[in-house]
Amino acid sequence: RACRLRLQRNKYVIKMSKTDTKETKTGINDYSQNGPVAKKIASVVPYFPFKGIDKFYDIGGFLKHPEIFQLVIDVFVARYKAIGVDSIAGFDARGFVIGPPIALALKKPFIMLRKKGKMPNAISGTEYGKEYAGKDVLTIPRGSVKKGDRVLLIDDLVATGGTLSAGIELVKLLGGVVVECACVRECIR
Repeated sequence: RACRLRLQRNKYVIKMSKTDTKETKTGINDYSQNGPVAKKIASVVPYFPFKGIDKFYDIGGFLKHPEIFQLVIDVFVARYKAIGVDSIAGFDARGFVIGPPIALALKKPFIMLRKKGKMPNAISGTEYGKEYAGKDVLTIPRGSVKKGDRVLLIDDLVATGGTLSAGIELVKLLGGVVVECACVRECIR
């Protein structure tokens, strides 16, 4: 399951159809591939070697720049306001940074997807392979998704898709429908 909305460091990519371009309070309405918003966001997303990973992308770059962070949020809000979602689910921990401002702007609830053992009264999914090493289990709060709920999954990046797939399975387990999986950066191997 590929992210529909993404930004790559060397190849500016925000996958949105022509009809998804919206005017925002920033005055910038071109969220297209190689558009000015994508280039502006990419200019502050550094990467560096980390724990054996050649290019570890750090969202801290745009978090240091409130106007760029706002652009990131505006891109997602424009897309998901048009599509319509019932809730936003973010992955532990960087999805907790990006997801709540989007949820607030859309006036939708935010759901934390956490690793097993970190959240009470939670339902556990099946074991999945993590992006960089090892295995883990995700959990979701009991009762957070109802049958037929349209849920947006959000994280900072997708590498192999293991974590996103685990999130999709949890939402389905509760009877929800994943509208899309969104991330700021997609790592292509």
